[in-house]
Amino acid sequence: MKFATLKSAAPDGRLAVVSRDLSRAVDAGSIAATLLDAVERWDDVQAPLRALYDSLNEGSAEGSFPFDPAACAAPLPRTWQWCDASAFLNHGRLMERAFNTEPIPDFDTIPVMYQGASDDFLGPRDDVPLPDESLGIDFEGEFGVITGPVPMGADAAAALRQVRLLVQINDWSLRKLGPREMKTGFGFFQCKPSTSFAPVAITPDELGDAWHDGRVKLDLHVQWNGAWFGNPNGAEMNYSFGQLIAHAARTRRLSAGTVIGSGTVSNESRAAGSACIAERRVIEIIDDGAPRTEFMRFGDRVWMEARDGAGNAPFGTIDQRVVLAPAAD
Repeated sequence: MKFATLKSAAPDGRLAVVSRDLSRAVDAGSIAATLLDAVERWDDVQAPLRALYDSLNEGSAEGSFPFDPAACAAPLPRTWQWCDASAFLNHGRLMERAFNTEPIPDFDTIPVMYQGASDDFLGPRDDVPLPDESLGIDFEGEFGVITGPVPMGADAAAALRQVRLLVQINDWSLRKLGPREMKTGFGFFQCKPSTSFAPVAITPDELGDAWHDGRVKLDLHVQWNGAWFGNPNGAEMNYSFGQLIAHAARTRRLSAGTVIGSGTVSNESRAAGSACIAERRVIEIIDDGAPRTEFMRFGDRVWMEARDGAGNAPFGTIDQRVVLAPAAD
């Protein structure tokens, strides 16, 4: 199944079911008011949502309309919890060099994760307001999952069974603020503004073999101001989503609607490019002794689209512009 949240006067928007080819949608409010409502009542609403999805794909759903990603908020405009990992060790090791930090202990055996803000996610076409372009504005292409309820202490296999939906993410970063925050020992805060999402959240079965072993095995195509930046594949994720969820649930329960991110998709092959500017800059330092690529400026655009082998984009596309945030009243 495929879902989107249409913007409305309500902060959580209204739930729509989207056709497999992303051409049409239908309001699902008679079944679940919002996507968070659906995830929280998954056992009760899964069957009627599936029936609505099937009728939409067959062309028989009453009240269907053309699907417009520009009308979408993030699939979950806000939720209970957002936890982001660094599950691609190639990226993490490069970032250690970027931040000039000591190697993370047990990095290859224990996932690293921070808890981000989950109260203000951005939609796929929303402008991204930021306070100062000198702060090192960077995009970060990722995959993520939305979970059902996960009990404390769940193992990776049990945790993976609680994956309800898959999402595509742009986890914005302000790189100039990161090093100081990391050195405090308290982790990221100001350097992590609101996170963006592709318009459509999907059930894992929609990916077929591209969802395997708790990994999204798709190429994540990234363009910056219309130029190719990278197309790394999610298959090289060192920790599975089951392992990441279990790590998050080691000492706490996870509420239905928790979002867990993979961290920046990164491949060892240089030919795959990168999914964030910081990684390219570190590679330039390694190769040339100094970075050449600057961070984003106001007016810049970033475009991200995960594609399967047939060229389909199951999550839709993120296409956003960075802008100066309005002055506070």
